[in-house]
Amino acid sequence: MANDGKVVSLNKAAVDHASQPASVRLPVVLLQVRDKAALQLKQALQVLFDNADDTLFEMADRALNNVDQNTFFEAMRDLRLKRKSIERGFLEKFYESFVRVGQYDTVEASAPPPLSYDKLALVPNDELERTVALDAMVAKVLSRDSFALGQLTTRLNVLLTRRLDDSTNPLGPVMLCDYFLQAGRSLGVEIKVKLIILKLFEKYVLTDTDQLYAEANQLLIAAGILPELKAAPARRAADRSSDRPRPSVAEPEIRTDAPSKPAQRDESVQEVFGALQDLLHDLRGSMAPKMEPPSEAMPISTSDLLRLLSHLQQYVPQQTPQNDYDLRQQLEQLLTRVSVKSGKFRVVGVVDEDVINLIAMLFEFILDDRNLPDSLKALIARLQIPMLKVAVLDKSFFSRGAHPARRLLNEIASAAMGWGSRDDYQRDALYLRIDQIVQRLLNDFVDDTSLFSELLIDFLAFSNDERRRSELLEQRTRDAEEGRARADLARHLVEKELNSRLLGRTLPQVVVNVLQDAWSRVLLLVCLKHGANSAEWQAALSTVDDLIWSVEPHDDPDMRMRLLELVPGLLKSLRDGLTSTAFDPFATSEFFSQLEVLHVQAFQRELATVEGTSAGDDSLVQVVEEIVLTAPGETTDGEAQVRLADDDPGLLQVDKLRVGSWVELQENDEFKLRCKLTAIIETSGKYVFVNRTGMKVLEKTRMGLAIEFRRGTVRVLDDTLLFDRALDSVVTNLRKLKAH
Repeated sequence: MANDGKVVSLNKAAVDHASQPASVRLPVVLLQVRDKAALQLKQALQVLFDNADDTLFEMADRALNNVDQNTFFEAMRDLRLKRKSIERGFLEKFYESFVRVGQYDTVEASAPPPLSYDKLALVPNDELERTVALDAMVAKVLSRDSFALGQLTTRLNVLLTRRLDDSTNPLGPVMLCDYFLQAGRSLGVEIKVKLIILKLFEKYVLTDTDQLYAEANQLLIAAGILPELKAAPARRAADRSSDRPRPSVAEPEIRTDAPSKPAQRDESVQEVFGALQDLLHDLRGSMAPKMEPPSEAMPISTSDLLRLLSHLQQYVPQQTPQNDYDLRQQLEQLLTRVSVKSGKFRVVGVVDEDVINLIAMLFEFILDDRNLPDSLKALIARLQIPMLKVAVLDKSFFSRGAHPARRLLNEIASAAMGWGSRDDYQRDALYLRIDQIVQRLLNDFVDDTSLFSELLIDFLAFSNDERRRSELLEQRTRDAEEGRARADLARHLVEKELNSRLLGRTLPQVVVNVLQDAWSRVLLLVCLKHGANSAEWQAALSTVDDLIWSVEPHDDPDMRMRLLELVPGLLKSLRDGLTSTAFDPFATSEFFSQLEVLHVQAFQRELATVEGTSAGDDSLVQVVEEIVLTAPGETTDGEAQVRLADDDPGLLQVDKLRVGSWVELQENDEFKLRCKLTAIIETSGKYVFVNRTGMKVLEKTRMGLAIEFRRGTVRVLDDTLLFDRALDSVVTNLRKLKAH
């Protein structure tokens, strides 16, 4: 999306004023006020939610017990899931308020009164806490910006038929809070979390209302609406910073990316960069024009360097990681041309040269990193000049982990971790989104680093949506695998119980067949449904025992009476069980006919025993082989037969794996499979892997994985932050060079 760097799409939240009825058509200047304010509010909300995740995570980390920790983690999850709907809901309410103020004031306003605090159905104490917090927030804005707000309300009343005051002004703090409350009413979090979120709303949205009112007033003045009103005094940035809410002693401090003491941050940034410069000292002087210096070298200014880089940025090739694009060499050639043209030997200043050398080394590491797929390296390689320009402009790029440019690079690498060599990445939505980011930076980035913040916010929203979809499919995969594991465990238990009763016995063939082929399914169903300790399970096993007893010969004369008593209940249990598993009705009928014959023979045998005569026996079979029940599609796994020593290096590597680890498996000479460990099934010892969409792509036993590690066909990918890993490697190498 190659829009102007200052334009942010409002997506579905925007209400097309052209489609509104004539009765609510707003003046053009009011539409401009509305849309400009919507841009600022949307950006402020995005910053709010970006920081909310870090804030809640930090509070979870500081929690004194598991209950509080889980509360904050659940709040993080809920906020991530509902972030988009809250942002959209806020802007929808904002636009609706402008529609209402544009209506003729012929009836009482149908809009709900602002700050209707019953929206979230809190208990009275919670209601009181929130009401107090909201009143304080509104009062702070009014005490600070009431003059500018009053002027804005006065000017709006010139344009509208409906009379407004500060509490009904669509841009007033009362209404802004109301939009946020209504948009967030679906949040299922505790009051202490809601108060934290309200604090963040005050911090990132309400703190900058002076800019909101100043820009709105300027637009109205430019349109000739009461230009004679005295302008409000501008608030200094330092004053605005001091207006940000400070936590009380009992309240955990909310972490932000913007420190409250810029001087301290500047010192910290300079300290970090100074340490890096000390390590880079021996590399200086290597980048200079390829010509004889006619006179003393003259360093070019940073602004001139940025112009040279912007020139090179327009000619970055569509390269692959294997193609060398030496930025320092390109700059040397430009410097040579500049020196020849000016007649002066021009070089890059010391500080700027240090930055260039450091960025070049960082990208050398990144493009050699085996953890990044080659398709991603080709894209990241094209970001070298934009990242260099950021570092030249802002040295906190090297010291601040939350720097937008640095975080954008990390988020891109993290999102693309699962790309495999088989993937048709050029049709992949993620690849296309990253490619758009690269093109936008190459085309639009000159020296306004806020473009990185805009791209980061959009990419986080995109990647969060993708992650939610993959997590849903991943959870389904885990549930299916755990269900399969339970079925395997139940199947082994059924095998054990049947074999303990049948092995070594001589029984009618039809009985053995029914127990193995049909009643085993009944036992499996009962075990899965009721468990191995249930009365139902014991009853199903008793049916097996009764059936076996009923067809075996007995010497005791009293057994005839027991057989007569046993058979009716036995037949009922057998029929109910076979029906529950939808066993073939024809086969069931055939079995009962044969069983009736067997019972008649058994009865006659008992009677012949009493009378001293003999009765004929049905064909019998001795059970000598164990019953083995296999699941549909199951095959014998040769890996399960392998046994390795407990201290085997392959096994030790497997045992270090954690759920969420990414691995790369060499499928053949050409293809590598990247997948994430999503579940370790304890009962079966299976390791289940999914691709980045959450779909199952691999299943291995512990021994099978260990063998792959020993062969070197699988390796664990390092999923730590890319930039941080690169910087750590570069600093380590520079220290080694300096030591020598």
